Amino acid sequence: MPNIAPLSRRRFLGAAGVLGAAAALGGPGTARAAGNDVLPIGWQRLGSYPGTDAAGKRVTAILAGSSRYLIGPWYAGVYTRYLPDGHIDLKGIDERAIRTPAMAALAAATALTTGTYDPQTLSAANATIRTRNLVRTLAARHRANNADPATRWGSGWQTALWAYYTALAGWLFWEKLDGAERDHLAAMLAWEADRLTTGDNVHLVGAGGHQLYMTRRDGTVVTPGDSKAEEDNWSAATLSLAAVMMPDHPNAVRWTRRNVELLLAAAACPNDLTGSRKINGIRLSTWLQGTNIADDGTLQNHARLHPLYMVAFDQSLYQGFVFGLTNRAAPRAALHNINRTYAALVDKTFPLPDGGTSPIYRADTAEIYYPEGNDWGTHFPFYFGNFDLLVSLTAQDTGINPAAAKWERLHNEAQLDLMSRFTDGRTYGAGSENTYYGREHRIGAMAAQAYLTLFLARNSTGNRLRWK
Repeated sequence: MPNIAPLSRRRFLGAAGVLGAAAALGGPGTARAAGNDVLPIGWQRLGSYPGTDAAGKRVTAILAGSSRYLIGPWYAGVYTRYLPDGHIDLKGIDERAIRTPAMAALAAATALTTGTYDPQTLSAANATIRTRNLVRTLAARHRANNADPATRWGSGWQTALWAYYTALAGWLFWEKLDGAERDHLAAMLAWEADRLTTGDNVHLVGAGGHQLYMTRRDGTVVTPGDSKAEEDNWSAATLSLAAVMMPDHPNAVRWTRRNVELLLAAAACPNDLTGSRKINGIRLSTWLQGTNIADDGTLQNHARLHPLYMVAFDQSLYQGFVFGLTNRAAPRAALHNINRTYAALVDKTFPLPDGGTSPIYRADTAEIYYPEGNDWGTHFPFYFGNFDLLVSLTAQDTGINPAAAKWERLHNEAQLDLMSRFTDGRTYGAGSENTYYGREHRIGAMAAQAYLTLFLARNSTGNRLRWK
């Protein structure tokens, strides 16, 4: 059973002030969401997950260390004051200002709620206050709740993902939020989900003209070297969470349908454009209007064959735990072509500079081979270990040798080796190891969702990841 500590009912000055007055702001949909639309997580039904299996021990250690760093030293160094309205100063509205705290909130909320938080440097009570600060401030600053264009975020290229992280953290922390904070969270998530159901031609583009495919079915390359797989599946994640959290909302049917469509578009390959296969009621050959991956499971991003974006299908597989938190089966569309992509990581060989060949997963090591280079840095074991775990738990490694469980151990042991260099829970040292400014936060968000997937796959009540 998760460790749910009693919530201090302290109300910060202005918590329902200027931003609270924005609660009447309309969104792109026809029905605004509120806190009472949200179905809380039934933790008693889910039982407990001790995390004592081998994979669980590794993921627990990664989550415990990462969340301790993010809600401890990182938070303390960034958030040094409250604003007059009682919220913390996010110091901007761009990706650095919004996505990084949203990922940190998800890591900390997961660790605190599931009892995996490590309090050696910051008590769980203080970590709870900080995590709630992140959730309530992020939600209040979203344009669904905030009329000030200088301080609001939302309706942007990547903001659906930021809303997903924030809303999932808030859902885990639901018992710790007051009524106004719950309303803000629901309105934020519904706003982002609603705009993803619109577009001039939903078969080709999404909100704001976002292309669903790199390559049209007639062979026209719309975005050379830039697969739309990752964007499609992070948008799908937002839709799935909205549909699960607010199942009785008037727009939940639209969110559910669009979720399936984006999952299928994300992993579409040329082979899908022929035949009669249906997934979740959609005939692939007639609905799909393009592709994002090759028939061999590889994809292009940043103008290269990019393994880091192949494992970005983790976002699709996380839907297993999202639906499982309310005892629902996730759409089978989330599994589409995962086996194909994983086989490309493990079994497909690529030329080496010396004339030999190698698969992306180097035999019996945690080393990753990037056939066309990696522009993000040198150290990414958990990106792969996280995906290995998800593939193993969802049985998407059928026919692939070695199996995903072996690679999970190798990659996640390498991740723990990186973390062992520091005492505060962080992963990275030199900037060249991972050049993304949210590198620590990305580890925390992945660890949180990997742990929740394990929780749903191996909890004490026998509830399991289910697909339909």
